[in-house]
Amino acid sequence: MANSKEKSFRKIKRSYTWLSVVTLVFVLIISAALINGALVFFTLYSVNSKVDNQYEYVKSMASIYEKSSDRENASLRDVLINECPNFVVLDKNRNDIDGHGINSCSDVGGHLGFLYADRDYVVYEDTDDTILEFKSIGWFQPDLWLLRDEVMDSLGADKPDPDEMDPGFEEDNSLDSIDKSEIVDMPVWMETGLSNGNRFIVKTNIQIRALDVVVFVIVAACLNMILLIITIAWLIRIIRGIIRRKKTEELFLVDEVTRSNNWMGFLLNGERILKKGKNADKRYAMIHLVIVKYRNYCMCHSLEEGRRILFNISSLINRTLKPKSELSAHVSSSSFVILIEAENGDEVKFRFDRLLESLKNADMQMNTPRQPGHSDTFHTFNFQAGVQYIEPNIIDGKKKKRKTIDIEQYYNNAVTAKSTLEVTDDDGIAFFDSKLMEDERWVDMVEEHQQKALDNEEFIVYYQPKYSPDKAELIGAEALIRWQSPDFGFVPPGRFIPVFEKNGFITSIDHYMICHVAADQKRWLDAGMECVPVSVNVSRAHFAEPDLAEQIRNMVDSVGTPHEYIEIELTESAFFDDKNAIIDTIERLKSYGFSVSMDDFGSGYSSLNSLKDMNLDVLKLDAEFFRGNADPDRKEAVVSEAIKLAKRLNMRTVAEGVEDKDEVEFLKKQGCDMIQGYYFAKPMPGDEYEERMKEKYHMPEED
Repeated sequence: MANSKEKSFRKIKRSYTWLSVVTLVFVLIISAALINGALVFFTLYSVNSKVDNQYEYVKSMASIYEKSSDRENASLRDVLINECPNFVVLDKNRNDIDGHGINSCSDVGGHLGFLYADRDYVVYEDTDDTILEFKSIGWFQPDLWLLRDEVMDSLGADKPDPDEMDPGFEEDNSLDSIDKSEIVDMPVWMETGLSNGNRFIVKTNIQIRALDVVVFVIVAACLNMILLIITIAWLIRIIRGIIRRKKTEELFLVDEVTRSNNWMGFLLNGERILKKGKNADKRYAMIHLVIVKYRNYCMCHSLEEGRRILFNISSLINRTLKPKSELSAHVSSSSFVILIEAENGDEVKFRFDRLLESLKNADMQMNTPRQPGHSDTFHTFNFQAGVQYIEPNIIDGKKKKRKTIDIEQYYNNAVTAKSTLEVTDDDGIAFFDSKLMEDERWVDMVEEHQQKALDNEEFIVYYQPKYSPDKAELIGAEALIRWQSPDFGFVPPGRFIPVFEKNGFITSIDHYMICHVAADQKRWLDAGMECVPVSVNVSRAHFAEPDLAEQIRNMVDSVGTPHEYIEIELTESAFFDDKNAIIDTIERLKSYGFSVSMDDFGSGYSSLNSLKDMNLDVLKLDAEFFRGNADPDRKEAVVSEAIKLAKRLNMRTVAEGVEDKDEVEFLKKQGCDMIQGYYFAKPMPGDEYEERMKEKYHMPEED
């Protein structure tokens, strides 16, 4: 699930801002090019129409000149001079051979061409009135003639001399101030060819109206306004995209309570830190920090107060971290995850202790140092932590960037380490090591093989006899389970029963044991053997089932074993679950003819209270009564009173874990009914137990 969310976030987080910016720049360049192209085309179109007219005029003047050279048409020269007062005729070597008027034709000139025209005009500047100037633009066609800056100044009304202007006069530079009917003459010399190869050059005027300039300015302004609108709209779109991305990041990465990292933020930022090349040779520690009894605090105060506590704890944690290389996150209601640089366990413990000191010396509610005399209202929290080291990535003595980072696995290991702390409300810290790793692997292997082992009947029933202390007579037994695995060999119960109790598979084991013990008892009875009741443990998880008594009855009846040969054992801890359900199940079991016993009496804290409410047949004294270095007199007094109490409640007693003769003699003297322990017999397979049943009496040899 976390990986799926991470991939989804990365897909959303992938920023397309750079693509939008590149697209905007591209659109601006294309738009600017199109606008400029359109303006150039518009200008060329306007000028071209006027130049075309003038060129036709020049050609007509050249035709008149050629005709005037004939004597018959000599009068045409007057017409030519009248129509064209300034012209020059050049021979093939460009020597001046004829002309009229003032020759102000400059040597500066060139070819004036257009994109769409099939003509090539040769034009020269006029030395007396240089309104046009020659420009060469490499990317365009041949050459261009452009207006000089002074031309624009000549458009509109004559400007007054600045020295003669009235101090209050304000110049109007708007388009409305231009006289749109004004025409500006641009004198140029235009060349054309004569039939004899000579060149005819005429001074002519290209006329530009002010209205053309106004239209040009308006069109340019409109096009630029459109470009500006497009740019603004695109920028707004980019900014909105950035804002949406920021909100998305906040939604995915920020914890709503602490306003710091949440798990996803820690996952992404932690991976980024650990993958940095400069951090390759650093050793990190992943810490799972839990606030002890946080839920109790919220229940006694309020959820709002609890959120305020979390916010302040997060703030205090972040103050102790290095900004760019360490981080923390709030990952569940009462826990945080922290990534810090740490070379060894001592450094981790030092920083953990320093953090605890900061947390315990601050008023969480006010987020300020604790004030003198404030202890009456100050709530002190305890904290527990699990730690997983992240080793530096050193290969052949050289640091290498960490390519694969499994932060979830590191965190899971830290959680596992924390779970090994004793059930207590005190502060504590635990480290994930190779032993824990092996334990986790073992749990995983057991869970993978458990169903197959059950189906293949790899679990073996062992029996530990119970003897009377006075006659050493076999009067009962307890069924115990062992695992003979083809994969793991002989596995003692302490290696797999806790796993089954934790994952719930223990209920299947209960069924397995009841069925096999009932089948063994039936087989022995059919063989004519003198059987005794055998007790079978039923886990506390099983007592949550309302029809447990009926399940046991049906399993025993399915093989035909009399109920009096099956005794059901429950642990004292089961009484702390559903008290009424357990009492009801006990009563129904007894009504079906089964005897019921309490195992491990004395290992809990409410033994007497449980005896008061449950109608039991057998009381098993916990082996811890006979262990330890307690005062022998006090120990014997407790055991003696427990046996007396059981007798007053009409219960038989079994002392388990008895290993020496003195204990047997003491229990015999106190009236204990049965002894179970190594003194008489160890747990044994079914065939060995058969031999014990045949002997019936068994007195251990003296050491």
